[in-house]
Amino acid sequence: MNFIQRAWASVVRRKGKSTILFLVIFILGNVIAGAIAIQQSTANVEKKVKADLGAVATIEYDWQTEMQEESSDEVVMYENLTEEQINEVGKLPYVKEYDYAIQGYFSVTDLKTVGMPEEEADMYEGIGKMVLANGTNLKEPIPFKEKKVVLTDGRTFTDEEISAKKYVAVVSNSFAQENGLALGDEFIIDSNLDDYKEDGSIEKNKINDFAITVVGLYDPIKLETKTSDDEKNSMNNDPYFDMMQLNTFYMPNSVIKELTNLDLEKIKEIKPELYIKDDGSDFTEEDNFYAIPTYFLKSPEDADAFKEEANNLVPKYQKVVVSTDKFDEVGGSLQKMSKIAGYVVIIAVIAALVIISLVVILFLRDRKHELGIYLSLGEKRKNVLLQVIIELLVISLVAMCLSLVTGNFLGKMVSESLLRSDALATNVSNMNGFYHDPTALMNNISLTAEDVQAAYQVNFSVSYIISFLVVGLLTVLGSAILPLLYILRLNPKKIMM
Repeated sequence: MNFIQRAWASVVRRKGKSTILFLVIFILGNVIAGAIAIQQSTANVEKKVKADLGAVATIEYDWQTEMQEESSDEVVMYENLTEEQINEVGKLPYVKEYDYAIQGYFSVTDLKTVGMPEEEADMYEGIGKMVLANGTNLKEPIPFKEKKVVLTDGRTFTDEEISAKKYVAVVSNSFAQENGLALGDEFIIDSNLDDYKEDGSIEKNKINDFAITVVGLYDPIKLETKTSDDEKNSMNNDPYFDMMQLNTFYMPNSVIKELTNLDLEKIKEIKPELYIKDDGSDFTEEDNFYAIPTYFLKSPEDADAFKEEANNLVPKYQKVVVSTDKFDEVGGSLQKMSKIAGYVVIIAVIAALVIISLVVILFLRDRKHELGIYLSLGEKRKNVLLQVIIELLVISLVAMCLSLVTGNFLGKMVSESLLRSDALATNVSNMNGFYHDPTALMNNISLTAEDVQAAYQVNFSVSYIISFLVVGLLTVLGSAILPLLYILRLNPKKIMM
């Protein structure tokens, strides 16, 4: 009988000891399998959700840092984001494409604007008529690419119009109907300086007239977001925000920059005191620059590296925000669970190494006469070692194959229970809170903790099977080291005497 046959006979005949070893490996295998299943599932959810969110970034004012430093009596010196800094960030290797929207607000008198619904008008009484010019350096502005607005007629811009500062615009259908405009028509932005008096009246000071040609018409797409009753006052549900969307023109950045600077010069003539800085110097065109950059990254995996490098290029009170940050906000429970699962795997592997080693050594001590006989009869020590390894592997493989299924089920039950309890705690703590997500305006995707939980699935995948079997077999083989050393030290003469 060779060592393979002896190994099989030993497993079959010693049912009690084989069962004990099987149960030890099965129980520890369940713990390891469940933890690995949770780890892989959380990693898959994070990857999927971040891919769905997209890799879109912007730069916004860092209110939190400013408030912290104001509370510590430190002098806060605000520094505006410059055009050069926006372009410098756009040159980072993680950026696939970028654009920035120079914005210009114009108070108008003769130009008709889309009004507020009657039931909401009283809330915003006293606000003058305003239009917003939203800029771009691209032929197709980002809101059109991102399907935030849809072009219904005409076109967007040509390279010549962008470079030559052509006074052209894409306007909303509602605004065009209000002013009786069609493609190719001109309208006048009669820009005014609003002087608010103590009695609440507004004095209009005429600044400039800008003739703009309509080249395209659009309709905004209402952003559908999942909101709770406590979030009804968010920007996306604000009637004033909806009204301003309809009174927004899309124009080349170069044109808006020129219009706002022309207004600046006129205002300096009318009200020079409005544009004197704290240090007594005049307000310049650079100070008048305000733009919202949008960066499309090559991959969501580049988000952290991009943020780290980009934050070093922007002023102190500006910060880089990426769309994938939303996952970090609502997916904290998953990340905590993944860390815990990692610790469980490490602890379970160490426990398995110790427990299996001790169990096998105890069993071998009872069999030392049997092993001594094999060695006395001339059996090679190597074959005796292989016999023990085969016995261990046979029992381990059966136990691990079963724990693949039960461990996966266990991991699913535990993780779903933890997610539900964490979601309840999160909802209670955030009942009166409001989360500001600046990147929500860049894409049409909202994300809640419920969305993350819905995407979470513990699957019986090939990667899960391979990972568990590799970890399990390495653990079993590692636990065989001490028993094998015990066999190597056996002296058949002393045993048989």
